[in-house]
Amino acid sequence: MIILDVSFNQLNGTLHKLPSSTPARPLQVLTISSNLFAGQFPSTIWRAMENLIALNASNNSFTGPIPTDVCNTSSSLTMLDLCLNKLSGNIPPGIGNCSRLRELRVGYNNLSGTLPDNLFDATLLEYLSLPNNDLHGGLDSTRMTNLKNLVTLDLGGNKFSGKIPDSIGQLRKLEELHLDNNNISGELPSALSNCTNLITIDLKSNNFSGELTKVNFSNLTNLRTLDLYFNHFNGKVPESIYSCSNLTALRVSTNKLDGQLSPRISDLKYLTFLSLATNSFTNITNALYILKSCRNLTTLLIGDNFKGEIMPEDDRINGFEKLQVLDIEDCQLVGKIPLWISRLTNLEVLLLNSNQLTGPIPGWINSLSHLFFMDVSNNSLAGEIPLTLTEMPMLMSMENPTQWDPRIFELPLYNGPSLQYRVVASFPTVLNLSHNYFTGVIPPQIGQLKMLVVLDFSFNKLSGQIPQSICNLTSLQVLDLSSNNLTGAIPAALNSLNFLSAFSISNNDLEGPIPSGGQFNTFQNSSFNGNPKLCGSMLTHKCDSAEGHQAIILPRKQSDYKVSFVIAFSAFFGVGVLYDQLVLSRYFGQFTYWFMKTRSY
Repeated sequence: MIILDVSFNQLNGTLHKLPSSTPARPLQVLTISSNLFAGQFPSTIWRAMENLIALNASNNSFTGPIPTDVCNTSSSLTMLDLCLNKLSGNIPPGIGNCSRLRELRVGYNNLSGTLPDNLFDATLLEYLSLPNNDLHGGLDSTRMTNLKNLVTLDLGGNKFSGKIPDSIGQLRKLEELHLDNNNISGELPSALSNCTNLITIDLKSNNFSGELTKVNFSNLTNLRTLDLYFNHFNGKVPESIYSCSNLTALRVSTNKLDGQLSPRISDLKYLTFLSLATNSFTNITNALYILKSCRNLTTLLIGDNFKGEIMPEDDRINGFEKLQVLDIEDCQLVGKIPLWISRLTNLEVLLLNSNQLTGPIPGWINSLSHLFFMDVSNNSLAGEIPLTLTEMPMLMSMENPTQWDPRIFELPLYNGPSLQYRVVASFPTVLNLSHNYFTGVIPPQIGQLKMLVVLDFSFNKLSGQIPQSICNLTSLQVLDLSSNNLTGAIPAALNSLNFLSAFSISNNDLEGPIPSGGQFNTFQNSSFNGNPKLCGSMLTHKCDSAEGHQAIILPRKQSDYKVSFVIAFSAFFGVGVLYDQLVLSRYFGQFTYWFMKTRSY
């Protein structure tokens, strides 16, 4: 047998030791990936596989060290894939003895230590992938030049430090460079411009600094993805980046960049993903007027810039025909929700929170037939909740043919190092109007939005009763009506919302007994605080005998409201939904404030 492939089964157990007298096998390709194997690799196995060319044991539960004698025994080995296991210890120094090795993949394990010098003797290596381990040390500036055949270098998610050495410029065949999520610092070396075959540069979440102008990006004509998120770069975005005519994704968010957007960005005809958020860019009107020429943009994240400017209402802002996600949050913009947003016919996610917008929610809001995530919290919007807001197609029915767009982001959006979102449809359906000045009643038609997962009308001036129709929102997981002027009783049928995990009606003027049963048995006492006319066994005000049978018995927990709210919420959303530049509402801001806000967003 020359090839044995038993991958993607449910095989388990350990690999047994072979007697020392076992003769060599003719096996050349062994694929046991994506099973349930555990334990260590017995050394006797390698002695019997001296003809092995390729081994793929990825996605199992192997433990212990990488076999030290694999290269000494299987001298013809060209591919070794041990990623997604539980391997520990150092990378064995003998790995460079695999003189024919072309692919080494041992990412997503528990490996530690530094890169052994011997590794750089494997001069035929084309694919070196060691991400998400606990490796450290610097990048060897002298020996790296031995790996001139490298096409992919992936060291992301480790603890490498120091600078990128100038010798990287000698890796002329390099197409993929992943050094993200490390502690690498210093300026980018100008020698990076010599890697003219680069398609992907991922340097996010490091400590890089200085200006980007040292790198002549115009040499990198094949570049499609440039991710510099969460570093300390300053100065302007270099004009040479706009010569990368094949660029589809550009993320420079969370740095110290400034100035106005260059008109040359319109040369990036294939750009679909652009994130400039959390910098110090200025002139939002100019930026939008330029960006409308990027006809393929689907994701535009420009929040936390343009501080205190005016929200542009210029009718010349058009285009954006393919835009799905628009983030202009946390800019302190003044003005109104502009009419040009109504022309974004493919918009699915809209973030205008944390500005100083005034006026009403425009009546045309329901014309955005794809919109299912809307956050306008923390503004100064006023007026009544328009009925058109209760007629948003994507929030009304799962049968809507446009539901759940399958298209993926060019770059993932993150919530923590292990959770990422590649499709817009991964986000919950959200309507967040909190922290504004809305008045009037909650319209009974709100019950039409049966797809809603998060509904937040808190910190407004709403009056009247909680409409019975809210009980129709059977997908609801978060409901916050706190800090308004609501009166009347709590609808008893709310206890039938089986998915409701975070709830607050505190600081209103509600009265009567707290409903019993269902999810109401799980809510903290603080969910009801500030309603002196409410009664219940957990409150100071007990219900009288006529009301007692409706009272709820809640566990007496003293946790702070915000803490309990985030625990309940995170059970359903993994402590959030979207990181990067999208600080999706107060739930992903005030309650959990994201793993890098550091801000995706």
